[in-house]
Amino acid sequence: QTKVYGRDRVRFMESLVGGDIAELKPGQGTLTLLTNERGGIVDDLIVTNTSEDHLYVVSNAGCTDKDLAIMRGRAAELQAAGSDVHLEVSDNALLALQGSPSMARVLQAGLPDDLAKLSFMNSITTTVFSVPGCRVTRCGYTGEDGVEISVPAGRAVELAERLLGVPEVWPAGLAARDSLRLEAGLCLYGNDIDETTTPAEAGLLWTLGKRRRAAMDFPGAAIIMAQVKEKPKRKRVGLTSGAGAAGPHSPPRVLTSPGTVTSGCPSPSLGKNIAMGYVEAVHSRAGTALTVEVRKKQHPALITKMPFVPTQYYMAK
Repeated sequence: QTKVYGRDRVRFMESLVGGDIAELKPGQGTLTLLTNERGGIVDDLIVTNTSEDHLYVVSNAGCTDKDLAIMRGRAAELQAAGSDVHLEVSDNALLALQGSPSMARVLQAGLPDDLAKLSFMNSITTTVFSVPGCRVTRCGYTGEDGVEISVPAGRAVELAERLLGVPEVWPAGLAARDSLRLEAGLCLYGNDIDETTTPAEAGLLWTLGKRRRAAMDFPGAAIIMAQVKEKPKRKRVGLTSGAGAAGPHSPPRVLTSPGTVTSGCPSPSLGKNIAMGYVEAVHSRAGTALTVEVRKKQHPALITKMPFVPTQYYMAK
């Protein structure tokens, strides 16, 4: 978690990502992609325009070092040119409370604010179960209604234990979360997207702001926008199969054309196996039958639209 201060903070952030950060209302956030000059995805970030005097950036923990090096390098370049921008790395913990409709009921009991007014991808700074200085963002990595709570590290265990004291709250491990995010069709950095994958190939062009596409002023813009015009040669797709779960890098074979499975697991909600991966664009239409290799055995699979399970994101009325 990083805070970006200074009057040039939006210009700084937009020099690194393709999202329209300038258009974010106070308290509103967006998923955006940190790209390299080859159009590859360095990381996926959530950037929030806080109601205070800074941008709040959440990056993947596994990408912390490289993201910070890029951000600090760009900040130094802009500072040398007279810009007003500086970074502050937060040592807050991040707790995710996910699942509708219980999440709202459980959290509201410890919140002075009205959760019904907080829409998906919006955030507030508040007190949560007597722990002050928390940032509550209505987002998550499950496809369900949920929040991520940024909490001072010294009181994170206390807050987690307080939440777990509620009978309907359970701790969830990474495998449980992985099944949920895959059912929701959400990418895992390092598996489904990486520095060799472009937003066009990954089906993430919606993260690029209209103004930003026109200006082409973010890293790799020329390559990415050329792919938009000419269509990428490969595409990220969803797969369903009755076979044993197709794990990462079990190559599906599409007719004579190889592809790659990047994530896969049994879907507890659907009772069948789901996966995502990349195939040549000509074979990417939903309903296309192909063969997936799982543990050296070939099984039939079907390209399926994502999300596999409808999402439940909350929009305030």
